[in-house]
Amino acid sequence: MAPTVIPFIMVPLMAFAVWRRVRGSFGRQPIRRQRMTVRIAIFAVLGVVLAVGGLHNPRLLEGLLGGALGGAVLGLVGLRLTRFERDANGADAYLPNPWIGGLLTVLLVARLGWRYLVLMPQLQHPAMANTAPGFGNSPLTLAVFGLLIGYYITYFAGLLVHHRRFERSQAAAPARS
Repeated sequence: MAPTVIPFIMVPLMAFAVWRRVRGSFGRQPIRRQRMTVRIAIFAVLGVVLAVGGLHNPRLLEGLLGGALGGAVLGLVGLRLTRFERDANGADAYLPNPWIGGLLTVLLVARLGWRYLVLMPQLQHPAMANTAPGFGNSPLTLAVFGLLIGYYITYFAGLLVHHRRFERSQAAAPARS
């Protein structure tokens, strides 16, 4: 693919991904157990693929694993700051902490933007295109991906557990009255 075509494909995809991330990080979110389970599986597969890809360079693997551990801790913090509620129609929802979602979004966009700015001049010259490092060939980039993977696996798994507890407490509440 020609390097001049890459921005026309990547920029709209990145804009869509950021829009979806922002929409899912702010405000009331409905509980969708099946979607959360699928997302956990997707992030787990993505983590395994990135880990296998990083086996040739221990620094890449260290970045990914370090980010995943940090993301898991951040996911636990996010769970502590999440509120569950039920509306008048009986639909369950959660309110995620907007600061954590915003921080992760800014961090991802900043890292990918920086990486793109570093690699784009190298891709513009045909002689350098074959020697340019890959987009994910940076421990810091993989640490950011690991942070997101660890956070979302921990957060969604925790949401599923906490939602089950919330349902039980809501079912037991009318019986106590």
